[in-house]
Amino acid sequence: MKKIIMFEGDIETQGYFSRQMAAKLRDLGHEVYLYDLEKPWKSSSEMLRFYERHNTVVLAFNFHGMCQETQFIDEERQVYIWDDLQIPCLNILADHPYYYYQLLAQRPKYYVQLSIDLGHQAFMERFFPEIRLGPFLPLAGTKLSNAEEDKYVKDAAAGFCGEENGERPYKPVSKRSIDILFTGNYAGPERFEKYITRIDDEYTAFYYGIIDDLLANPSQTVEEVVERHMRREITDLTESDLKMTMQNITFIDLYVRYHVRGEVIKTLCDGGIQVQVYGDKWNELKLSHPENLIDGDSIFSAECLQKICDSKISLNVLPWFKNGPHDRIFNTMLNGALCLTDSNLWLDTILKDGENCRLYDLRSLGNLPDMVREILSDEEKMQNIADAGYQLGTKHTWGERMCELSQWIENEL
Repeated sequence: MKKIIMFEGDIETQGYFSRQMAAKLRDLGHEVYLYDLEKPWKSSSEMLRFYERHNTVVLAFNFHGMCQETQFIDEERQVYIWDDLQIPCLNILADHPYYYYQLLAQRPKYYVQLSIDLGHQAFMERFFPEIRLGPFLPLAGTKLSNAEEDKYVKDAAAGFCGEENGERPYKPVSKRSIDILFTGNYAGPERFEKYITRIDDEYTAFYYGIIDDLLANPSQTVEEVVERHMRREITDLTESDLKMTMQNITFIDLYVRYHVRGEVIKTLCDGGIQVQVYGDKWNELKLSHPENLIDGDSIFSAECLQKICDSKISLNVLPWFKNGPHDRIFNTMLNGALCLTDSNLWLDTILKDGENCRLYDLRSLGNLPDMVREILSDEEKMQNIADAGYQLGTKHTWGERMCELSQWIENEL
């Protein structure tokens, strides 16, 4: 079995994901070394002792630990340690590839990219055909472990049922104290307006035209709308021109992502629904009824799961993924809350409204407050949906993903 080097430290969420994945990879027979980026000298010496020639791979998120840290570069020769040691470097891009053009250009020699959205994978096949792609690896969920329940949920644990008794392994919705929860950051769209207006009125109108098109039909990807608008303006647009342009439109993605996220929460709060949020900068959301927004500020990943464990409804707003899931969906299901989410092409194949989740339409947000009131009014139905969601979630854990990835690593590398 291949030895696997992974990374923790520095970015909390990526470290948390890595630890969940490492535990399953060890169960599958792999030796895993978790390199602590906050202790580079100690970790580097341990990593070199762990390394085995032609039997070691690196697995990282967003290039983190792979090619941004000086301890992995021979500065005189400008060569990565991974290249010298001939180590394949698997990189999970947890966002769209157009955010990573600079790092893609700096990638290690034996680089393999894993995509979390089929649209992202198609983008790579079109614009970066020279880069090796690994298997499609959708984001997955984590059930709060018993140890983490003990650490984070001491007072709230009453009402949790044990699987050993043949009962559900999470608190029933009737005993949960939070009606509706959202875990994730926010940023006011005005933060991105300086990029929209930075050139002249003509460019400003062009960018807002793209944004209006995306908001009017949210099923579209940013890249397809940008391409359509560009081809209207430039009749001889080349593939190379289009590729280069895509790295400069991330502010459009961020604008629509946070605009829609804010509109969902605003619709609920101003519609009389109290929403508890955990994440950065929710104080920037302008509301007519700010008393309905309960701002818990930023918390760690395990604490987010604990909050889901005590929520009846856990809300998801997809971050403009149009052909893949977000981990909030499966985290919600695995921790026993009802998942309320928008959908996309990939999710449409597994989500069934009223059976294992409740689905809302970004084009009809005005219906959302009444939908939430309806869900909360029928605890039996809410529990049935949450239970069915849990069953679905068990097929979409990091453990399940690592089984698939382990097999690919052994067969392909």
